[in-house]
Formats: sequence, structure tokens, C-alpha cells
Amino acid sequence: MTTSNVEEFKLAVVGGGGVGKSALTVQFVQNVFVEEYDPTIEDSYRKHCRIDDVPCFLEVLDTAGQEEYKSLRDSYMRNADGFVMVFSIIDRKTFEEINEFYDQILRVKDADKWPMVIIGNKCDLESERAVSKEDAMKLAASCGRMPYLEASAKARKNVDEVFYELVREVRKQKKPKDTADKPAKKKGCLVL
Repeated sequence: MTTSNVEEFKLAVVGGGGVGKSALTVQFVQNVFVEEYDPTIEDSYRKHCRIDDVPCFLEVLDTAGQEEYKSLRDSYMRNADGFVMVFSIIDRKTFEEINEFYDQILRVKDADKWPMVIIGNKCDLESERAVSKEDAMKLAASCGRMPYLEASAKARKNVDEVFYELVREVRKQKKPKDTADKPAKKKGCLVL
């Protein structure tokens, strides 16, 4: 197989500090759970895989969630084909921050819609849940009906599906549209 047959995607993983962005990314790329929390500034990973029987090369950018690195966001957002927006189901504040990431991505991309998925991470901690599935699904619906999944990097639940679903969203955007002449209306997310 030549490299020209392989689809390439640049994916960025965004979300507040401590939500498990690095744990999800490392689990996806290396099949390893990173137990200790070490704040990321920016790490890049590469992975070859098959998604829906099509060979793909993914470049996954694991980004900083801490407020002090907020200024770095615009540069990586410009280059990404799609975004995994992660919050922790046990931390309501990180859920509420998703709206900020969503708005910033659309502003940087100068677009009304962009390929994104919303991920409620740490679903193995169900007894500590602070964000209901219903609230998360309402948020995903208000953000242009984007996919919502719950994942656990620790239990390796839905880890591959997170990235595969985003690639599917990017592919949808890249397909020629019959309704390209209809202007899209910009909609914001509503955090309840």
C-alpha cells in the first residue's frame, strides 16, 4: 500500500485541566493508561489505523487545558481537521468549559460548523458523577447535533470510538455537499 492511499487527519484533543485528555490520547495511541497527572503543554502523537475499512494516518495533538496556556490555543486550532472536546463527568466546571472551547474553535476556523465530538471522560467513576448524560446530550444537540460519547481511559471504554467517530465527522465535512449554496446559521452551545 502506498502512502497516497492513506487518508491523513490532524486531530486536536481539547478540554479543561485534569479531564483526562492525555490519558485518552496515550491509551488510544499506545494502549497504556497513564495513572499520574502531569499537566501537558502540548504533545503530538501519530497512529496508523483502519477506520471503516479505510487506512488512516492520524496525528493527534494533546493540548494544555490549564488557563495559563490559553494563548496557545489559536495556533493549534488553526491547523486541526477536527476536535475531541473532553470534560470529566465528575467535574461540572469542566463540562461548562466546553462551550468556551466550542466558540473559540468556530471563531478561529471562521466557520459556523466544524467536525467535533464531545466526550464525557471518566465514566468508570459513575458513583461520583456530577454531569448527567441528559445534560451532556442536550449540550451536544445544541452544538449542531454533534456526537456525544462517554469514555474511560482507565477502563479503555470507548477510547478508539472517540477518535474513529471524529474521523467520520471530518469525512462528512470533506464530502461535497448538495446544499453548499445554502448559508448555514451560526448557533452557539447552551450549557444548562
